[in-house]
Amino acid sequence: MPVPLTAADFSRVEAIFADVDGTLTTGGELESSTLRALELLRESGLKVVLVTGRPAGWADCWSRSLPVEGVIAENGGLYFARGADGRVKKVYAQRASDRKKARPRLLRECRRAIRQVPGIRFSADSAYSEVDVAIDYNEDVRLGAQVADRLEAILRERGVRAVRSSVHVNAWIGGFDKLTAVERFLRKEWRVRLKSRDPRFVYVGDSFNDAPLFEAFALSVGVANVRDVLNRIDTPPTYITREREGRGFRELVREILAQRNRPSRVGTARKWRRPSRR
Repeated sequence: MPVPLTAADFSRVEAIFADVDGTLTTGGELESSTLRALELLRESGLKVVLVTGRPAGWADCWSRSLPVEGVIAENGGLYFARGADGRVKKVYAQRASDRKKARPRLLRECRRAIRQVPGIRFSADSAYSEVDVAIDYNEDVRLGAQVADRLEAILRERGVRAVRSSVHVNAWIGGFDKLTAVERFLRKEWRVRLKSRDPRFVYVGDSFNDAPLFEAFALSVGVANVRDVLNRIDTPPTYITREREGRGFRELVREILAQRNRPSRVGTARKWRRPSRR
């Protein structure tokens, strides 16, 4: 079972990879105090990359408007990264030919599954996706975990990868996931690799699609609402916050800054530095 944040050594942390829904957001909204926490991380010389199942359209906007170094979207299907010149680039996990081949099949299988499970539908933001598709079970509808279970099973039987977040079941065709995308981002953008007991990187999340990252990161953190799925998640986080959702993320930020002896008030933080390209 996860242990409290105070048991973790965050003193050498350089970057935080963070899920969005149910981790940064609270009740579906990004609160101003959570945005301020992101700003404090940047002001303290720490980097932030968002890792989400949300579509490319959202990720493009976030990568340009939030104080983050990148956004990994569609459960690893693609990412956006801000370069040293301030420009944002988009990198896919698959070749264009593979995406073109997979997309019609994915949509066909998802429509077939939707017909078999009453009440479910494509998420409202699926129109902005490019690689995966999101099916709503807990955002604009409230259908419960058993419906999500059935949907995942139907898709997997048809050779489609499917995993849920706190709001959607995401489906895709391909060998990528959140973890492979994080590893690719680190390798391509920062010229580093994630080690087995790496003290430099934190991952924080709350749901099933975060399990591969909970396993890979020595400093893996679940915000307290991860308790809702702990008995069913493949790999739990190592540490857990006291607070849920965005409040839990802010709790993590306070702990990281306290351990690194960084001031957490406006006007006294170190100048932001970009990642090394060694």
